[in-house]
Amino acid sequence: MFLKKLKISNFKNIEEKEFSFSQINCFVGNNGVGKTNILDAIYYLSFCKSFFNNNDFHSIRYEQDFFALHGFYDFKGVEEVYSCVLKRDSKKQMKYSQKSYNRLSEHIGKVPCVMIAPNDHVLITGGSEVRRKFIDLIISQQDKVYLQNLIRYNKAVEQRNKLLKSFQLYHYIDEVNLLIWEEQIALYGASVQEKRKEFFKGFKQPMNDFYQFISQNKEDVEIEYQTFEGDLLCLLKENREKDKIVGYTTVGVHKDDLIFSLKQMPIKTHASQGQQKTFLLALKLAQFDFLQKNMGVKPILLLDDIFDKFDFERVSRILALLEDGRFGQVFITDTHLERVEKMIGEALKDKTKIFKL
Repeated sequence: MFLKKLKISNFKNIEEKEFSFSQINCFVGNNGVGKTNILDAIYYLSFCKSFFNNNDFHSIRYEQDFFALHGFYDFKGVEEVYSCVLKRDSKKQMKYSQKSYNRLSEHIGKVPCVMIAPNDHVLITGGSEVRRKFIDLIISQQDKVYLQNLIRYNKAVEQRNKLLKSFQLYHYIDEVNLLIWEEQIALYGASVQEKRKEFFKGFKQPMNDFYQFISQNKEDVEIEYQTFEGDLLCLLKENREKDKIVGYTTVGVHKDDLIFSLKQMPIKTHASQGQQKTFLLALKLAQFDFLQKNMGVKPILLLDDIFDKFDFERVSRILALLEDGRFGQVFITDTHLERVEKMIGEALKDKTKIFKL
């Protein structure tokens, strides 16, 4: 997958921009000029949403009525055009070759992409929802059935929660309707759980290998998939009374979590800042590796403020992977032109395009 050209209109602080890209693309300029927003536009064309904002309308440029993104990709010699348009008074539209998708979920996986950004630390410090989304985003890009089952599962949980909340107001619950949604939760939840377990079997070792490659030591890191045990339908029935009191579903794969550890101790509390950064970088590189192996294409790699985020040694290890041809197309942001030129060096110079913003 290769992004040849990108057109941006009214996206965040960017009024109108058009870029033609090479294999390695560096955006250099002061803070606030829009470097990260360009990467976010590329991310948007992969996932139909911003990496940084939950509210789509915050991505529309100030006092404008819409934003539009158009990406022209080369996929095994065939040009594919993807567009995303959002108007303030209408729904977001994602298009492939001028044709709108019926559902945005149909687009996920068309343009595989991995973002490494300064706020990745929330994977360690944030709640379990952040880590579940990380898993789901990886698996969904290469497994449409998983994505659809996850959507159906979340809808069933939402409907069950509505019944539980209504019980708190009216002290009555439709037991037949409740059972219907519980059966849906159990059906799709079992499928989601099975896929997540299968995913971790092939993810743990590459992630550990990347950690050791970057840190150049023998520390072992571990990821544990924490989920419920037993028959989900039985668990839902057992927890009905408690769930009626709290007003939401307390058991299921929407409560799953990842436990990160270093030398069998929690990374959040026992790892240094440098070890945490190395862990997060290894996690994202393992994500890239998994997608490449399972999709047969190299995802687009977005590196936001990579030189400020990591020390020279860690950046050098990343660049060593670039020189080995491990990655496909790469986009990098930084504030210092000299630093970028030094890091890229002669080996990658002919493959690199630098944009001064």
